[in-house]
Amino acid sequence: MATGNIAYADHRMLARDEVDYRVRAFGPDARELSLLIVNISARGLMARCERDLEVGSRLRVPLPVVGVVAAEVRWALGGRIGCELDAAIELADYYELLARMVRGN
Repeated sequence: MATGNIAYADHRMLARDEVDYRVRAFGPDARELSLLIVNISARGLMARCERDLEVGSRLRVPLPVVGVVAAEVRWALGGRIGCELDAAIELADYYELLARMVRGN
């Protein structure tokens, strides 16, 4: 079994929760953009995006419970983006955020 980069492997092992949550975010040019968040963790999210964004782009994403979070686009492919949040969401807040996202409000 290959071990690879342990720090990277540990970071990627965070559970991701499937959601279907539409949000209006703000891109690097401060213009609104529509995102459909399809999965989320306490450290990041994956979304479908209406515009092409470059890796390294900075976003501001409003989320239930925690408010607006800053994130960096870590990968972009075929209308999908993967973002790493600047700060992890506290566990108690994450569970409440997830419940609201699944309910759709």
